[in-house]
Amino acid sequence: MAALGVEAPAASAAPVTSAAGGQSVAVLGGGVAGLTAAHELAERGFRVTLFERRALGGKARSMDVPDSAKGGRKPLPAEHGFRFIPGIYHNLPDTMRRIPFPGNRHGVWDNLVAPKEMMFARTGQEDLRLPMPGAGTPQPLTLDDIRRALTGVLGTFQRLPAREVAYFVDRLAVFLTSCQERRDSQWESTPWWTFTRAAQMSYDYQRILAVGVTRNIVATKAEEASTRTVGSLLEAFLFNALGRGADGPLDRILNAPTNEAWIDPWVTRLRALGVEFKVGWTVREVTYGGGKVTGVQVEDADGGIQTVTADHYVSALPVEHARPTWSAAMRAADPQLARCDQLRTDWMTGIQFYLTERPDIVHGHVDCIDSQWSLTAIAQAEHWPQRAFAADYGDGTVVDCLSVDISEWDKPGILYGRTAKQCTREEVAREVWAQLKAALNDTGKTVLSDSKLHSWFLDPGVSGIGTPNPQNEDELLIHPTGTFHNRPSAATKIPNFYLAGDYVAVPIDLATMEGANTSGRLAANALLDRVGSSAPRCTVTPLYSAPELDFLKNSDRLRHRLGLPNVFDVG
Repeated sequence: MAALGVEAPAASAAPVTSAAGGQSVAVLGGGVAGLTAAHELAERGFRVTLFERRALGGKARSMDVPDSAKGGRKPLPAEHGFRFIPGIYHNLPDTMRRIPFPGNRHGVWDNLVAPKEMMFARTGQEDLRLPMPGAGTPQPLTLDDIRRALTGVLGTFQRLPAREVAYFVDRLAVFLTSCQERRDSQWESTPWWTFTRAAQMSYDYQRILAVGVTRNIVATKAEEASTRTVGSLLEAFLFNALGRGADGPLDRILNAPTNEAWIDPWVTRLRALGVEFKVGWTVREVTYGGGKVTGVQVEDADGGIQTVTADHYVSALPVEHARPTWSAAMRAADPQLARCDQLRTDWMTGIQFYLTERPDIVHGHVDCIDSQWSLTAIAQAEHWPQRAFAADYGDGTVVDCLSVDISEWDKPGILYGRTAKQCTREEVAREVWAQLKAALNDTGKTVLSDSKLHSWFLDPGVSGIGTPNPQNEDELLIHPTGTFHNRPSAATKIPNFYLAGDYVAVPIDLATMEGANTSGRLAANALLDRVGSSAPRCTVTPLYSAPELDFLKNSDRLRHRLGLPNVFDVG
């Protein structure tokens, strides 16, 4: 009905209420963006009610494996995908510091731990283990310093030809010295595959520097991914590794299942601030009339249809779930809502393997470079020092959880010759396990053994795989060329309606928890501006920009205006 702009009659009316004073706000969606908006607004005296159809935390939450708890233990922990909270994040860590946690001086933030290393697992080749750098002490930098650092790191990929390493470093130098205007236009319209000349390079260059970066980290295809997005991410990671603009080490994860370490304490904090939660309530339509939002049609936990009303509304649903709730009249009132129809999502979903013996893989993340389904993984138990896995979870025989992200769902696998979407849930598990063994058991050492596999758990948001109509309730925004120009701002032209979510335009320009958190802050700021509040605005910290490169960027701005290429862009 929203698509036709027709408002459905409400079965009953339930005005938003809460214990705190101030104007009322309905936050639609309980993922990181919605929880952030609720947090910021509740701290500033607004009466906030949050509506979430399934579970608080959204894609960031952890969950219980059904019927897995025995002998008084907790259920085995599962998740949509493993958490990765790098030092390039600033806004999300700020929120984490403001969430109390027993015994932690800096709240939930103190639950972040840094893996010691990572590994690029090659199928049929020698695997590469790399130590993970810490935040470090910032040192003065020149472009030559950056080139040498990049060449040194890439030189560890011994199979990469030296000329290709040099070329890739030169391409990054082009991006690092490009002005923002060039990034927003030329590089936003250029695929990463094209920018890096991947088609003319070796297989290893393509897998590591083109596909490896985009598919395994940004969850989009190198042939489509915007150079602006990929380059900005690599720039941030580079300076993080060099100790610049970092909240912490390059790689950080939580020291316990996500809900234990972060989401549950966050919800407790928000309840203390007066936030009311309506879990199991599904947003069906945002109703619009007289130039503003007049209410929200929701299906309550009992299946009844209600209209909730508030002074302000923050839509914090994922973009694929938000769009059906906006009417044609709303799209006409603010064309940026209509442009959201052009944003694209794809599948990046997790599966967990529970093991009766700890795998001797690596003390951190492993990237299976050659895997058909672009697998990344981490063995979690050693990073949860406060948890005795077998004693705390499951039936007492499981000692570790190998959490795996599947980034490619549309290419054939090695067991069945079918894509992940064409496989049943059981076939997906067998296929992923086979690809992991192909990457990790190929050097004469049995890292993963069938006899040590206790069970597995695939994200329940995936359904219908192996049928003609596969579904995924938790798709991820991807970043093909041109995406940046269709991302909306948090403030809309509808005076009491705001947007939050990882699809909203934010400085990180990437579908991440940091982006979701930043969007919640921007939505809160837009609301504060609109009502003329005297409350302090939420801080929004952008990605780091090295001042040593400002002169080169300013020079490039002039060249860009004159229609000239970047001075280092020699083809």
